[in-house]
Amino acid sequence: MANLAEIENGLLDRRIFSAPEIYDQELEKIFARAWLFLGHECQLPDIHDFITAYMAEDPVIVWRDGEGEIHAFLNMCRHRGNRLCRADDGNASSLMCSYHGWTFGANGGLQAVPGHKEVYGSDFDFAEWGLVEVAQLEIYKGLIFATFDPTAPPLLDYIGPQKPHFDFLLDRRAGGTELLGGVHKWVMKTNWKYPADNFGGDDGHHIVTHASVREVPVDTVDYGADMKNQYSRHAPGMSDDDAKKMNDFLALQPAGTIREYFRETFPETLDRIGEEAYRKNVVETLFPNLSINTYRHMIRVWHPRGAGETEMWSYCLVDKEAPQAVKDEMRLHLTQPFGPAGNFEQDDIKNWENCTSAARGWMARQYPQNVQAGLSNEPEAELGRKIGERLRAIYIKWALLMEAKGWGEVDLKSSNWK
Repeated sequence: MANLAEIENGLLDRRIFSAPEIYDQELEKIFARAWLFLGHECQLPDIHDFITAYMAEDPVIVWRDGEGEIHAFLNMCRHRGNRLCRADDGNASSLMCSYHGWTFGANGGLQAVPGHKEVYGSDFDFAEWGLVEVAQLEIYKGLIFATFDPTAPPLLDYIGPQKPHFDFLLDRRAGGTELLGGVHKWVMKTNWKYPADNFGGDDGHHIVTHASVREVPVDTVDYGADMKNQYSRHAPGMSDDDAKKMNDFLALQPAGTIREYFRETFPETLDRIGEEAYRKNVVETLFPNLSINTYRHMIRVWHPRGAGETEMWSYCLVDKEAPQAVKDEMRLHLTQPFGPAGNFEQDDIKNWENCTSAARGWMARQYPQNVQAGLSNEPEAELGRKIGERLRAIYIKWALLMEAKGWGEVDLKSSNWK
């Protein structure tokens, strides 16, 4: 298995994308420890509202109790392990298991067991058999996160220097954000790490992977005709002049309704998020499996379904105060290129699936994958240094958690974790 030293040298053991035993370790050492995205507060506006989600392969219920507090529980009856709730969302003060009728309240407590005295005796302890709750749950500007690890660091410490990336998406207007419509879900024959690193640092694929789509007028953004422009579009040059800042920002927005909306609201945005957030990349992955794209108003979660399969959930996130016409345009701006049948989507999925299938071969596994961009000290390799750290960052974090016995061995302030 690839270790930290190998990854820092830009080499990835292809077994990490195909070996079932490594995938099982990921479930334990990464997904059972990390902070994972569950949903948005707007999905639970009222008391007893719930949604169902996943933390890796563990199904969970995110449920607002009678006091208004949000909880997250394993979506599993404590009796025989039947899935308690089969709906994507709804409102209920209690849920009854369809197998034997055990009933649980919105606070997770076991409320009823049919014939419990006759079957289990009068000393049956209801308090012992409530739903399994996550160890920690925190909400950041509307986004709900949870972890099963009680020793995990606070959420903001975990997000660390990536916080401005999220602020750029979540805090542009005083009213915050909301999800638009439902959640697009589909399954891909790819290891979860390929899409996670694609959004987390692999900007270089655009000019090749999406070359044919660029010939079709589905986008009004100039991504640049050469490699230099391709990488620099996410970090335009800044000055102290607010007008130039606004023009640079608007260049990343599609012409028309959306661009005019951002033109009108830009002073508020800059005042709220400041230059630090404004300067950040528009595409980012919070390890392990949450990706955001501020330009596309997108949140994506790569739910692992085995070493060679991933279920992708895609959300459209918009400013709550935006006019409905702007929200409609933002939805189309996301779904046309990146929906289930999106123009860009098909290009990406095929690459990820082909990389995953190739990694299963015995001979292929004898040769490492190359992520050495930016390791050269030559002046002409400056472009690679701009992306190399981001490209390897996901795999470095992966190795740190896979090798650590617990969070006590992981320094979130180290250059490695950043």
